[in-house]
Amino acid sequence: MRELVERAWQDGRVQSGPPRPGGRRVSVNLSESPLSWLRSRGHVDARQFEAGERLRADYEMASLGARVTMRWDTSPRSPGRGQAPEALDPTLAQIAAKRRFDAGVAAVGAGLSDVLWRVVCAGEGLAVAEKGLGWPARAGKLVLGLALDRLADHYRLPQ
Repeated sequence: MRELVERAWQDGRVQSGPPRPGGRRVSVNLSESPLSWLRSRGHVDARQFEAGERLRADYEMASLGARVTMRWDTSPRSPGRGQAPEALDPTLAQIAAKRRFDAGVAAVGAGLSDVLWRVVCAGEGLAVAEKGLGWPARAGKLVLGLALDRLADHYRLPQ
């Protein structure tokens, strides 16, 4: 899905907010994640991308992000004949996803998991993640690549 908006381009960066009249403009796809952006430009290979997407899926399934509204889910029902209890109980699926997420982050290691979480799960761009971590420019791509390689090894993805 493409959700294109016009943004201002100034000093080699996309600026927040609409462009000024007469200024340089660029189209930005708001529905594209930073990891898919890196993949489409060849900075992340298919194995690393798959590992990152698995981690992000577990992060979202475990509902680890901040909530801004109330949950209106129905209460869990008892399983019918021939159905596994976790098929109807979202809590069990969330617990399993949380365990997979924690195992993946632990496999990556403390020094690499910071940038991995920021880019893959929080959806921050590399420049924002580098700035937030106090790293020099362009250091995040190398560290993210190492983190994604370790994560792919953890998931036992083929080379």
